[in-house]
Amino acid sequence: MVSQRCKMLVEYELQKLGLHSLVVDLGVIEILEDISMDNREILRANLLKSGLELLEDKKSILIEQIKGVIIEMIHYSEDQPKVNYSDYISEKLNYDYTYLSNIFSEVKGITIQQFIIVNRIERVKELLLYDELNLTEISYKLNYSSVAHLSNQFKKITGLSPSFYKLLKQKRNNNLENF
Repeated sequence: MVSQRCKMLVEYELQKLGLHSLVVDLGVIEILEDISMDNREILRANLLKSGLELLEDKKSILIEQIKGVIIEMIHYSEDQPKVNYSDYISEKLNYDYTYLSNIFSEVKGITIQQFIIVNRIERVKELLLYDELNLTEISYKLNYSSVAHLSNQFKKITGLSPSFYKLLKQKRNNNLENF
């Protein structure tokens, strides 16, 4: 749960149950009152209707927090952190990175680094579709060491070069205009 919309939805569901939130952030909810089992089940069902899940397993919560930090960092932050991703994640969550990495790999079946790469490429695709920045600017914005590094990673994940991906978007738009 990272987006403002998700946070607002959770707060709304808590209010409907007469609960007061202290913190609603990165997959964590802290409420003032104790929550009854009935209210917990109502909250779980209402969140599920909106595609959100109430997690109680500590590993699952930690995984969601890791994912939240990464998604927030890549998709919602104007500037990428100037420190290593591992240091950034470890600092944000107050856990040793090796511990976080081991749990993440064990539960998700991929490394944190692979998850970061996939999310960075998704962000690159988004920025390419907006057509406001060129590849050099995107490379700089997302802290790639070079345009070549970005292009290689993009091709490895998508099977397409960034320029071909952009060309496909233009062709699709032209086809839609011709209807």
